[in-house]
Amino acid sequence: AGGHHPVREGEVFNMRYQVLRKLGCGAFATVWLCQDMRRKKHVAVKVLKSREGFAEAAQDEVALLHCVSSMKKKDRAGENIVCLLDDFRMIGENGFHILLLRALGPSLRCLMGNYAAQGLPLPFVKKSLQQVLAGLHFLHKRCRIIHADIKPENVLLYGRDKSLQRLLPDTFDCSQRTDLRLKGPGGDLGNRLEESDLMSIEVKIADLGSACWTYKPFSKEIQTQPYRALEVLLGLDYGTPADIWSTGCLAFEMATGECLFDPQPGKYFSRDDDHVARIIELLGRIPPQIAFSWNKSTKFFSRPGALLRISRLSPRSLHSILAERHKWTKDAVTAFATFLLPALQYAPERRATAAQCLQHAWLSA
Repeated sequence: AGGHHPVREGEVFNMRYQVLRKLGCGAFATVWLCQDMRRKKHVAVKVLKSREGFAEAAQDEVALLHCVSSMKKKDRAGENIVCLLDDFRMIGENGFHILLLRALGPSLRCLMGNYAAQGLPLPFVKKSLQQVLAGLHFLHKRCRIIHADIKPENVLLYGRDKSLQRLLPDTFDCSQRTDLRLKGPGGDLGNRLEESDLMSIEVKIADLGSACWTYKPFSKEIQTQPYRALEVLLGLDYGTPADIWSTGCLAFEMATGECLFDPQPGKYFSRDDDHVARIIELLGRIPPQIAFSWNKSTKFFSRPGALLRISRLSPRSLHSILAERHKWTKDAVTAFATFLLPALQYAPERRATAAQCLQHAWLSA
């Protein structure tokens, strides 16, 4: 429907990749678990939609991925980005489709489901953020690419250790499940990994389907709502700092098990209205030069500092959330806040870069 290719289990792509089952479906593509019959291993095949208007977007994604692959040969930081193994075209009943092959792993979202009450262990959070930020620095500086959709679903787990490979089989369907249930030593399902196993896991940034060049944005609206940067919400121009805002939201969620911003629509206001309100509650008044720097400012604001449709705000500080709700110590709160708040600066030009975040003492402590 809508231009998707009707893939069938058992179908073979390019005389090599046999379809085992569906992994997921989005607006622009379906993703399938396939067996590489030549190399005897599993791969993920993304089948891009075939329909007028989608062909250019598909070509853009291929160009972005080829850029990453090319730059990887010159910079080891590219290892923090999921690899494009191959791309090819096929013709189906709806026309031409471009198929992309990627290595496969369960997502960070799957793992987070087992730690929802208090967040992931901080040593793993720090290690994973180092790898995500190194990947973003590579994308931003070497490739001139904005990822535009950093979130737990787009960070994949990868185990280099052979014993860990058995704990992290390369086939998980997290569209139907919110957790990653792993087999313990006795064969029983365990809720959590031992910390030593957890620290052996690497993470990689995945899915450049929403990405764009820093010098050529493709869309005004990017990012999944809870991770959407303020400038994107307000309809302003955006750049690589938008990825850093999303990474800040990701860091908080990994560390606490709770979304930093989880906006909901109300009877008299939209989800975007609530999102802007929640940002103000946590980070303070939006300066007029940002709030009123675009031609649709009256969509959210009646006057500087005043929201149009939401009159009552409940200010909350990052310190109080971490100390009171999550029972963090004062020192732990202060150290994390000094890392997180620069990633959530309202003005994109003042927001910390990936390189600056990587140099922060909290990450290496």
